[in-house]
Amino acid sequence: MIIIGLTGSIGMGKTTTSGMFQALGIPVNSADDVVHELYRGEAAPLIEAAFPGTAPGGVVDRARLAEHLIAVPGDFARLEAIIHPLVRAREQEFLAQARSRGEPVVVLDIPLLFETGAADRVDVVVVVSCAPEIQRERVLARPGMTAEKFAAILARQTPDSEKRARADYVIDTGKGLDAARQQVSDIVAGLANRQKRS
Repeated sequence: MIIIGLTGSIGMGKTTTSGMFQALGIPVNSADDVVHELYRGEAAPLIEAAFPGTAPGGVVDRARLAEHLIAVPGDFARLEAIIHPLVRAREQEFLAQARSRGEPVVVLDIPLLFETGAADRVDVVVVVSCAPEIQRERVLARPGMTAEKFAAILARQTPDSEKRARADYVIDTGKGLDAARQQVSDIVAGLANRQKRS
């Protein structure tokens, strides 16, 4: 089974691209989706205990948590120590189930693939990228996003140029959806050929 690690900085179009892999029948495990579930479930009491007032009523309030982390950036490491092991356990579960079904290819959609050392756990790295001005425009159009918040997020992410340099494949999402779909399709076809040869 080939494990693709899909990553890209904020606003690069990773979620849309992830959906394109799914549309081709490839199972995707999204770390973001797992975190959303954990914030509504088992991680909420742990986060509330670590950062009181951020998970009222047993659900993490992402805006309050973000406010706290912008004010106390040192607490990112504490949050990651709670979340990362839970996310990793779900990922292992996903991979075990995919192997038992005999899936030839799966995607692990991990925003912080390089930052968390997850690149070592995948066979192929696909980086989603676009021009910085397109990225900025997309991100600042999001509800509740500010230039300050965007800068704080970027500061914690490996620079796009470095991600592209470390990728096996780069998908340029700045040329429209059809072009991105074609790039995804080409990658999947190339990996299928590789499997046939091996």
